[in-house]
Amino acid sequence: MAQKCAIGLISALAASASLAQSKVASADGPFNPSGFSTSANPQQQPPSQTQKPPSTAGEESSAPPRARNDNSRTSSGGFDPEALERGAKALKEINKSSYAKKVFESIKQQEETKQTEFATKAQEFKAMQAQAETERHKVIYDEQKKLAQHQAQTKSQMARYEDDLARKRMQAENEFHRARNQELVKMQEDSAIRQEQARRATEEQIQAQRRQTEREKAEIERETIRVKAIAEAEGRAHEARLAEDVNRRMLVDRANAEREKWVAAINTTFDHIGGGLRAILTDQNKLVVAVGGVTALAAGIYTTREGARVIWSYVDRILGQPSLIRESSRGKYPWSGSLSRVMSTLRGKEPASKSGQGFGDVILHPPLQRRIEHLANATANTKLHQAPFRNVLFYGPPGTGKTMAARELARKSGLDYALMTGGDVAPLGSQAVTKIHELFDWGKKSKRGLLLFIDEADAFLCERNKTYMSEAQRSALNALLFRTGDQSKDIVLALATNRPGDLDSAVADRVDEVLEFPLPGEEERFKLLNLYLEKYIAEAGPKKPSLFDRLFKKEQQKIEIKGVTEELLKEAAAKTEGFSGREIAKLMASVQAAVYGSEDCVLDSVLFREVVEYKVAEHQQRRKLAGRDSK
Repeated sequence: MAQKCAIGLISALAASASLAQSKVASADGPFNPSGFSTSANPQQQPPSQTQKPPSTAGEESSAPPRARNDNSRTSSGGFDPEALERGAKALKEINKSSYAKKVFESIKQQEETKQTEFATKAQEFKAMQAQAETERHKVIYDEQKKLAQHQAQTKSQMARYEDDLARKRMQAENEFHRARNQELVKMQEDSAIRQEQARRATEEQIQAQRRQTEREKAEIERETIRVKAIAEAEGRAHEARLAEDVNRRMLVDRANAEREKWVAAINTTFDHIGGGLRAILTDQNKLVVAVGGVTALAAGIYTTREGARVIWSYVDRILGQPSLIRESSRGKYPWSGSLSRVMSTLRGKEPASKSGQGFGDVILHPPLQRRIEHLANATANTKLHQAPFRNVLFYGPPGTGKTMAARELARKSGLDYALMTGGDVAPLGSQAVTKIHELFDWGKKSKRGLLLFIDEADAFLCERNKTYMSEAQRSALNALLFRTGDQSKDIVLALATNRPGDLDSAVADRVDEVLEFPLPGEEERFKLLNLYLEKYIAEAGPKKPSLFDRLFKKEQQKIEIKGVTEELLKEAAAKTEGFSGREIAKLMASVQAAVYGSEDCVLDSVLFREVVEYKVAEHQQRRKLAGRDSK
C-alpha cells in the first residue's frame, strides 16, 4: 500500500514539474528536459492526477488564449501547489516505509535512462546541424561554380565577338583590295560568259550537223573517190603504157654507165692506195712519219671539234637569243638582225607600217587605232629624248589582234620587238628566275630599244596568293617585278591577257597604259573580209615552180572569182556579228578550202554564201554551248 502511494505521489510531482518547465521553456527559450520523469503506467495513477503531455512553443503560440484563473490556490502562471503538498506528504510516508530505498533506486534508473535518451537526441540534433552545414556549403559551392561558368561563358562570348570584329575587318580590307580591279574583273567575266556561250552553241551545232550530214558526206566522198580513182587509174595506165619502154631503156643505159664509171674509179683508187701502202711498209722512216701524222691529224680534229663546241656554246650564251623568246626582230645573234634588214632593203621590201599602209593586217576600231598610233609616236619621241618608257596592257577576247598590234607598235616606234608567252615560264621550274634575268639583260643590249611582248601574261603573272601557284612561279614573278620596279629606258613591257582580273596587283601597278581590244564592228569586219579575200583567194595561185615541182608535182590552179561583190561582203559582215578577227580569217580559209574542193576551182556567190552560213551557224552553236557550260 505504501509503495503504490509513493509511486502516485512521485508521478504527480513529476507531471507538475514537467508542465511548469515546459511552459517556461516555451516562453523563455529552448527546450530543457525535466529533472523528474516517470515511466509508471497511467493506470496506476489516480484519475485526477493523470499526466498530460508537454506542449511546445509552437503549439502554445497556435493554441487559443487560456481562460482566466479564479482559483485562489492557483498562481498567475497556472501552477497548482496542491500537487506538491500531496507529494511532500507522500514522501514522508515513503521515508517511514521499508521500501523507500528500492523506490529511489528505481527512480534513479529511470532518470538515467531518460538522460541517455536526451543525450542520444542531442547527438542526433548535432548530426542534423552538421548535415545542414554541409548542405549550406554545398549550396555555396554550387553558386560559386555557376558564377565561374557564367564568367567563362562571358569571356567566350567576348572572344567570339572580338573574332567576329577581326573577321569583318579582314573582309572589309579584302573588299577594298578587290574594288581596285572590279571594273576589269567585270569585263573579263562578261567576256568569259560570251566565250563560253559561243563555245557551247558551236559544240551543239557541230554535234547536230555532224549526225545529219555524216551519211551524205560519206556517200558523196565514196562516189567522188570512186570516180576520181577510176579516172586517175585510166590516165596512169595509159601514160605508163606509153612511157614504159622508153623509161626502161633509159634506166638500163644510165645504170650501165654509172656502174662502169664507179668500177673504174674504185679500181684506180685501190691501185693508188696499194702503191702507197707498199711504199710506206717497205720504208721504216715513212712508216713512222705516216703513223705520227695520222695520230696528230686525229688529235687535231678532236681538239678542234671540242674547242669549237665549247667556244660556240659560250658565244651562244653571251650573244645568243634567250630561250624564252619565241619571235624577235633582232634575230638570234646581233649580226643576224642587221643582215636580215640589209637583205630586205636590197630586195625592196619594207614593213607595211613604214610604207604608209597603216597597221597592215591589223584592222581595229578607229579610236583604238588612233590611240595606238599616238602611243607609237609618244614611244618614238621618248626614245629620242632618252626618257623612261611606259608599260602597256592589252586585254580583250581572243583573236582581236593584240599580238599583231604589239608588233606593229614596235615597228612604228622604231623599236625592236621580242615575243614570249607566259606558259613557257612554268615548265622551266627553278631555272625560270635565271631565264627571266637573262631575258632582261639581253633586252638591255638593244641599241634601238626593245618592246617585250608577253602573251597570255596571266599564265605566270597571276595573283601570288593562289594555292596552285608553285614556288618556282612565285620566284619568277618576283624576278620580273624586281626588273620592272623602276621606269626603264631600254625596255617597253607590253602585256596581253584575256583575264585581266587574274593579274597580280603589283603587276597591274607597273602598267601605265591599259588598252581594251573589243570584237570588231561591222565596218571592221567588212575590211577584214576584203583583206583576207585578197590574201587567201585573189593572191593564192600558181607561183613560179621549181624544176622538182615541174617533174613530180601537178600544176597549181589559180582561183577564179565570180560574183563576189562588195554587197556580198557587206552582207557577210552583217551576218558575222560577234566574230573576232581570227574567226574571220578562219572563215576565209574555209572558203579557200571549199574552192579547192570543187572541180573547177571557181569561187562564186553561192559557194561563198554557203560557207558563211555554215560558219555563222557553227559560231552560234559555240555560243550556245558556252552559255550552257556557264550555267
